[in-house]
Amino acid sequence: MSLKIPFDNTYARLPEGFYARQAPVPVADPALIAFNDALARELGIDGADDARLAAIFAGNDVPDGAEPLAQLYAGHQFGQFNPQLGDGRAILLGEVTDRTGARRDIQLKGSGRTPFSRMGDGRAWLGPVLREYVVSEAMHALGVPTTRALAAVRTGETVLREVPLPGAVLTRVAASHIRVGTFQIFSARQDTDALRALFDYTVARHYPQARDPSELLDVVIERQAKLVAQWMALGFIHGVMNTDNCTLSGETIDYGPCAFMDAYAPDTVFSSIDRFGRYGYAAQADIIVWNMAQLATALVPLMPDESEAIETFTRQIHAMPDLIRAEWLTRFAAKLGITAPRAEDAGLVADLLDLMHAGSSDFTNTFRGLADGTARDEIADRDGFDKWHARWRTRIEDEADPEAAMRAANPAFIPRNHRIEEMIAAAVAGDDAPFHRLNAVLADPFSDQPDAADLRRPPTHDEVVTATFCGT
Repeated sequence: MSLKIPFDNTYARLPEGFYARQAPVPVADPALIAFNDALARELGIDGADDARLAAIFAGNDVPDGAEPLAQLYAGHQFGQFNPQLGDGRAILLGEVTDRTGARRDIQLKGSGRTPFSRMGDGRAWLGPVLREYVVSEAMHALGVPTTRALAAVRTGETVLREVPLPGAVLTRVAASHIRVGTFQIFSARQDTDALRALFDYTVARHYPQARDPSELLDVVIERQAKLVAQWMALGFIHGVMNTDNCTLSGETIDYGPCAFMDAYAPDTVFSSIDRFGRYGYAAQADIIVWNMAQLATALVPLMPDESEAIETFTRQIHAMPDLIRAEWLTRFAAKLGITAPRAEDAGLVADLLDLMHAGSSDFTNTFRGLADGTARDEIADRDGFDKWHARWRTRIEDEADPEAAMRAANPAFIPRNHRIEEMIAAAVAGDDAPFHRLNAVLADPFSDQPDAADLRRPPTHDEVVTATFCGT
């Protein structure tokens, strides 16, 4: 059966300096691990047999209408500006308009070398491909704006990292792959024509209401403030919030050394390369402000008066922390069953978090336990919790249905690090069953699912994952 993808590739119609045209590099023996049928239907993609799907989503068979290219961008990586990055192991096959009328990118990750690969091989190994598939789809089910996973394919080839590892390719779907770093590269090059073309394209694709760079900055700031508040309310740590990993669309992108916290600790860092905690859990609110300041800097050349632009953009950036705090309070108040938070509710949230931190309480299970009546079991200081609990019950007396609100805000299931590592180990050994089970359970994270109770359990001492890796 042939596969039909209704491509309409607007990014490929931008000037050649925005990308390098590059076909994916074929692999030896593609074998399909997973294909997201529900997402394919959203995209208007007609199905095919597994062999055909594997060939296309490994990069061996470029479908009709695709215009493969590697996108160019720059970025601040751990605070240091790299003037040229770009897709070093990814190929944008093209774009489709989904059934809601939204335009979506279809991109292969791990599809071979490109002109932007530098010293890399352009490939990905199986572990990070499966991690991104599981975590990005879980984030979607949790209601977080995110890129999606359409397919995962084994390549039948070995990828050399510290040791030989099985290769794989992920197919990622995104609202777009326009990054802060995409603006930065043209601004740094003082290529105002390209910067203007990128601005016009971004506005047309994502924010047609934005009439000038200041209005674009405002709406991107709003999206990013909401996004980071959602991350924090779920105990999610992105791990590598470089400006090249920060999208103008407001989607979570690039699930490298990401992780969900088990025991609550605001200084938690998982990324093996984040030696100073720049991208730790509590630092994310500050870093997104820093990233937006870099976007503002890149937009300055598009404004008619540089001094006025700097003054306007500075005011917008300085207002962002208050916006994040408001979004944070809305998210965390909902986790307590409060639908219309008041300023003083921030103290109620903070006091519970302090109790959790002091006793290394499990973040997800404690909040879920407020609805289930088991939260006290998660807290070491029972007397302290009882006093807090009395205050909390008084606060929610007038809420219509706080239990339902809490169950909608507090998942029973997250992609726990130790379960992901178990899943990867099994897949490397040839067993994909844990991968498929995780995806099935995490597709419905707010339901109790008694048969999957083992996936709610925090790690034992021997199972704790202390570091996560980029690894692709």
